[in-house]
Amino acid sequence: MLKVTGLTRTFGGLTAIAELDFQVSENTIYSIIGPNGAGKTTLFNLLTGIYRPTSGSIQLMGQELVGLSPLQIALKGVSRTFQNLQIFAGMTALENVMVGCHGHGRCGLLASCLGLPALQKEAKYIEELARRALEFCGLSNIAERPVSALPYGLLKKLEIARALATQPRLLLMDEPAAGLNDTETREMVGLIRSIQATGITVLLVEHNMGLIMDVSDRILVLNYGQKLAEGIPSEIQRNKAVIDAYLGE
Repeated sequence: MLKVTGLTRTFGGLTAIAELDFQVSENTIYSIIGPNGAGKTTLFNLLTGIYRPTSGSIQLMGQELVGLSPLQIALKGVSRTFQNLQIFAGMTALENVMVGCHGHGRCGLLASCLGLPALQKEAKYIEELARRALEFCGLSNIAERPVSALPYGLLKKLEIARALATQPRLLLMDEPAAGLNDTETREMVGLIRSIQATGITVLLVEHNMGLIMDVSDRILVLNYGQKLAEGIPSEIQRNKAVIDAYLGE
């Protein structure tokens, strides 16, 4: 589904990602791990068009993504969550998720200004998509609540609901379990598996090794922007280079 070839990104004299190659099969959970500064979030920013590669190729279902804007990439079916929450504080939970649906809107400025029936129909459709995403994430009961009143664990799920509202084929999740307690982490594991069960491919960055080894089909290990290892969880757990660089004995 996703094919990355020779991907490189430099910032001045610093090489954040270096000649990276990997492939992600459809409807799998593919995880990326590595020490802080390994290049994981930079990679996500490259895949979603926030950064443009210095060189290399990113293909989704055979279509080149390099050179496309973040909106164009989102409309191709790539969505993401963020390591640091990106929530609109002045909105309700429902309104936050509705933001993720607007890429599917077709009404233009004229219809908006005139309040045409097509606009009202579209608004109703967008609200329905958002409510479905909230329900999927177990958040229907907080739809009308302002996000400023919600605890951190629910905000993490809310961001996932907004990403799902874009109707992605590939979902990039950047540390979804960061800051969660044990119960919330177990719920997150269940949610990630439920997302995969709908046919969505998941690309996951996470430092919680219990979660990673539990849900991953394959794991890529980054170190200083380069591929250190790749394989199924049991292979990564036994890999001496990975143990020395990241996992520990």
